[in-house]
Parts: sequence; structure tokens; C-alpha cells
Amino acid sequence: MKRIFSFVLCACTLLAAPPPAPRPKLLVAIVIDQFRYDYLTRFAASYTGGFKRMLSGGAFYTNAHYIHVPTVTAIGHSTFLSGATPSVSGIIGNEWFDRASGHDVTSVSDPGTALLGGKPGAKGSSPHRLLVSTLGDEMKIAGVAGKVIGVSIKDRAAILPSGHMADGAYWFDDSTGHFVSSTYYFSTLPDWVEQFDSAGADAPYKGKSWRALDAKPADAPFCVYASTDRATSCGAIAATPFGNEMLEKFAERAIASEKLGTHPGADVLTISFSSNDYVGHAWGPDSTRVRDISIRTDRIIGSLLTFLDAHLGAGRYVVVLTGDHGVAPVPEVNTERKMPGGRLNWFNLIASVNDALTGHYGAGHWVASSSPGEIYLDLATLASHHANPAEARRIAANAALASPHVARVYTRDDLLAGIDSGDTISRAMRNGFYGPRSGDVFVLPEPYFLYTPRGTTHGTPYGYDRHVPILLYGAGIVPGVHHDDVLVNDIAPTLADLFHVEAPSGAFGRVLPGALR
Repeated sequence: MKRIFSFVLCACTLLAAPPPAPRPKLLVAIVIDQFRYDYLTRFAASYTGGFKRMLSGGAFYTNAHYIHVPTVTAIGHSTFLSGATPSVSGIIGNEWFDRASGHDVTSVSDPGTALLGGKPGAKGSSPHRLLVSTLGDEMKIAGVAGKVIGVSIKDRAAILPSGHMADGAYWFDDSTGHFVSSTYYFSTLPDWVEQFDSAGADAPYKGKSWRALDAKPADAPFCVYASTDRATSCGAIAATPFGNEMLEKFAERAIASEKLGTHPGADVLTISFSSNDYVGHAWGPDSTRVRDISIRTDRIIGSLLTFLDAHLGAGRYVVVLTGDHGVAPVPEVNTERKMPGGRLNWFNLIASVNDALTGHYGAGHWVASSSPGEIYLDLATLASHHANPAEARRIAANAALASPHVARVYTRDDLLAGIDSGDTISRAMRNGFYGPRSGDVFVLPEPYFLYTPRGTTHGTPYGYDRHVPILLYGAGIVPGVHHDDVLVNDIAPTLADLFHVEAPSGAFGRVLPGALR
């Protein structure tokens, strides 16, 4: 009798459980390209817009990291709303060597599509290399999503977060000054995009000086956009804060024209602000330009939140924000402050690998393709010399390890065998490896050492490259600061829970603690 009574009580309790909280009408998922965690705190005193609003009224995760290498744009953006590591998503870099074609491919290149709005005859892009679903895909499958749209200056940053079933992805084509898309999504550009382009997407910024927000009247500007004087020209608009401003205006137009937030269910808009990355590569994290573009990004996101309030009303949307990777200090800056670091020559390392293989097997074209950190051996050369592939990979790895300031070298055999020394670096190398696409030898330099001749870069599993902020703000989010050790991979499962859908197919993560009501 007691058991029957307990069962009845349990059933009644379940029946009386409150229904799930209503879904927000719009998810705005923001990535700031090359936005280190410390940019959110380092410049906090100067933030008056979106960052300040989200920090004071949202859920802030101070100890969020990526768990893969390389830490680059395509992988960060594919991780954002899929929750997957490259070992599952197949997105192993911005580009990689495709053994089937014998050529390099990008993460979104698709010769089966055409570019819309750009130069006639140009090839388009698509998410066809992404092997997993995204949050937007799962919302579409569940019948929850009305529309899913992605926007950025970079094609991969617009395409990968928005997923396979997106209604459109748009990026900026510098050669034409237009926002463009691909026939993967539709046969012609929507009217509102053509109207935006016809007015000149970058027209309001031509001849405009980029000056620090706190510059004194006598201070010279950093540069002038579209200046005919090469010495003062900013170069591409992407390399200025004007690129972010232009993108935010385009995002507003997308929200209004696509009526995002008004359809049955919920809509998704992914936005990636790319200009921070271009500025950061050229000038480094300690520059006045990076400080200035960070402050301007705060104001731009503030403008977007104000627009959302007016368009939808507070409480009807949710915003998530993170960075796709960090960045290393400029080596010369580190030298001045007596820190380790320096510049390395990747071509010298490749030459030493080729010499070692030649010395063992004889002359040949031993390296089919390489980029800093990854080497693809030439399989035809291996076959013609009757070389054992595993032995050749080990010879190449030993030669690379003997190069100056190389910390570790892994072979594909190591990673396929699941080698794990128990530390985060070995796990990150494994998480970044996908057998059918990845190379043969993987080289990790010591901290602060870069294979780049100028400026700075990113890509390592070191803290400065993998530590980024996570902020959630708006409907269904509990405000608070959290110091838990969390992953960027946790974002997709958290949002899936918020929108009551299945987590994406490759998601590796959990619901962020304390985020949801």
C-alpha cells in the first residue's frame, strides 16, 4: 500500500510541474573576432554601452576556454553554436589541404555554388564541410525556428554559426563594396540586400578619419578610410571600426526586413564582428588601436541593444556573446618588458624536415602542403621511395622538434592512438584532429613564439589564445557573475535548453551553471 501511495504522489507531483518558460522571440548570437577575455575587464572603465549593460544585467562567465587547437576563426565560429570540437565537426582550420583534389580548400569554399552580389562568375560558399548540426538547425528541425540569418564581414563567420538550414548568410565583398551571399541559400539576393548595396554599404565612411575616441584635437588620426594617400589610408574597411559600424547597420536592416522576432516560434540572428581581428593582427593586444576598437565595439553593441528594445521590446529577445579566440602579444613588445617570445621561421623548419627525409630516403618533394603548425607529407613521394608512412612521419617530427623554440610535436599516429599526457595541451591537440582532413605532423612552438614576420597572431592552446568571455543577457537569463570553469562548447547546449530543443548533434558540453531561470 505504501508503494502505491508513493507512486500516486510522484505522479501527481509530475503532473503539477510548471510548464517550461516561454521561449524568447529572437536569439542574437554575437561573436567578436579576436576578443580576448581581458579586453572585457581591461577597458571596463571606458565601457558605457552594450558591454556595460550586459555585464550589469546578464550572466557573465569569467573562466571560459576553448579546448581545441588551432584556435582560429573558422573553428571558433563552428564551435559557437554547434558545441562540437573539430574532431567531430570536421572544421579543422580556416583552410586545409584537400588530398582528394591536391589543393587547399577553405572551411566554407563550395565550387558547386555561385557568389551572389559580387564579381560575376565567382564561386560561392556554403556550410557543406560542416559535419554537424547547429542550434539553428535543431530549432528548424523541431519546428521552433522561423528564420535563421547569419551576417559578418567574413564568409566563414556568417556561414558556420548559422548552419546548414539557415535562410541566408551574408558577408562583405571588399572588391565590390557589397554584402554578398551564395546560391546555396537562394537564386537571387533579397531586395533589401540589393537596396542596402545600391546605396553603397561603405559610402558613409569614405573619407572618414579613424581617431581615438579620447584623442586630443592636435592628435593625428590613426588613418583615413578610402584615402587616396597611401601613407594615411586605412586600407580595407574591415581593418577599421567602420567595418563593425557598417555591419551593425546591416544587421538592423536584416532584423527589420526579415521581420526577425515576429514569426511563430523564434528567430535566430548570428553576428560576427570581424574588424577587431584585422586590427588586432596588425597592431597587437597592447596597442591604442585595439583599446579604441574595443570601446567602439561596446558602443556598437549598445546601439544594437537599443534597436532591439525599440523593435521588439525588452524581455522578448536574448543575446549571447563570446570571442572566437584570443591573441598573443607582439613579440617585440614582450621583449621590451623582459618577457619570453620571438619570431620563428616556418620555412626554415620545413626545409629541415625535407632535409631529414631526403637524408633518410633520398631526394624528393616530401612536403605536399604546410601552414604554420601543420605539415602534410606528399603521399606520392612516400610511395615512390617505398617509405613507411609512420616512420616518415616520425622522422619529420624529430626534425621539427630539433628546430628552435619548438615545445612539442605530434604525429597523426600519436593522435589516432589517442595519446594523452594528461594535460590540456595534448587534449586540445586531440580535439583539433579529424583524420580524413588533418595533416601528418603538428608543431607547437613555445609560448609567445610566433611563425609570423610582423604583427601578431593566434592558434595555440595557451591561455592568451583560448581564454574568452561568455555573456548571456535578456529573456530567461539569470544575472550574475560566475567563476566556474566552463567551455565555449557549453553555449549551444545552454541555448538548446532555453529554446526547448535537442542539443546539436556534435555538442560537447553542458548547460552553463546558473544561466537559466
